[in-house]
Amino acid sequence: MNLVSEKVLITGGSGYLGQKVLIKFLELGYECSVLDINKPESNFDSKINYFQVDIRDKTKVIDSCKGINIIVHCVAQVPLAKNKHLFKSVNYFGTQNILEASLINNVSHLIYISSSAVYGVPEINPVFEYSPTIPCEEYGKAKLDGEKLVHEYQRKGVNTSIIRPRTILGPGRLGIFQILFEWIYQGRNIPVFDGGKNIYQFIHSDDLVNAIVLCCRKKAFDVFNVGAEDYCSMYETLNSVIKHSKSKSKIRSLNSNLVIPFMNFFSFTGLSPLGAYHAKMYGKSLFFDTSKSIKKLNWKSKFSNIRMMKENYDWYILNRKDIFESTDRKSHHSSLVRQKILKLVGKLI
Repeated sequence: MNLVSEKVLITGGSGYLGQKVLIKFLELGYECSVLDINKPESNFDSKINYFQVDIRDKTKVIDSCKGINIIVHCVAQVPLAKNKHLFKSVNYFGTQNILEASLINNVSHLIYISSSAVYGVPEINPVFEYSPTIPCEEYGKAKLDGEKLVHEYQRKGVNTSIIRPRTILGPGRLGIFQILFEWIYQGRNIPVFDGGKNIYQFIHSDDLVNAIVLCCRKKAFDVFNVGAEDYCSMYETLNSVIKHSKSKSKIRSLNSNLVIPFMNFFSFTGLSPLGAYHAKMYGKSLFFDTSKSIKKLNWKSKFSNIRMMKENYDWYILNRKDIFESTDRKSHHSSLVRQKILKLVGKLI
């Protein structure tokens, strides 16, 4: 089958990653459809088929997948949502619905976008695809349960791939990074845990989208870790942005054993936008071995931790006014985050 004759459905195509995937597949000549409760940007109107469907509505999901060849399943409730019910209903039952739709409609390939959260806090780095999956909070558990469903439907005959990305960065990516960038812009001090020596890997959205495309083209029905090949410690990453911005911010080291209980309390009570996963991982190392993706997909990351963080910061400063004035952002990852008690914390560090 000619690639450009294939029809692609992107679930969550109005979200941050989904729109990046949509743009790339349109550029490559695919006929694209989007399944999302929110409508994509207006400049896509004449180029796509849009299904305003809740991923939890099984009947409508099945109908939307008729005639589809490839599905990129990006829909997910992210840690910032902090809603256990939605983690289960969207990330698990929504995934079950799209897999059932794939089976019924003979979809040739489903690509499930999972998360590094399935590994929890790994005892050993680097992390391989076969490393233990022991998620430590509800989001990671829901993502891993989704993976188990993917394997179940693979045994039923659905061709599937699983991509586990590290923390995503790129122009337009906000979420908790918006708080970080705003503090640097204001010259506030930036906290790290225990000296910030933990090695933390990111992935640029362009590199992730490239991995998705290669997975699709090569019909690689497997599990893949993707992350930057050039990464460093949390301290080095953050310090590079501060220097780049010429901010008066300084990095302040905090004792994780003293701070994390407060973070968990503020998260549980809704006083902080941060979730349990942020508290657990901010001071921990997590980095992938990506040799399988490099070898099997012929994939290579173009962006280092430092390059993508600087680029993301520059985008934020350029668009800061619009970000604060906008009321129409559809994704947690592309939205302004209310700092709540963190606003006070930022003044005390």
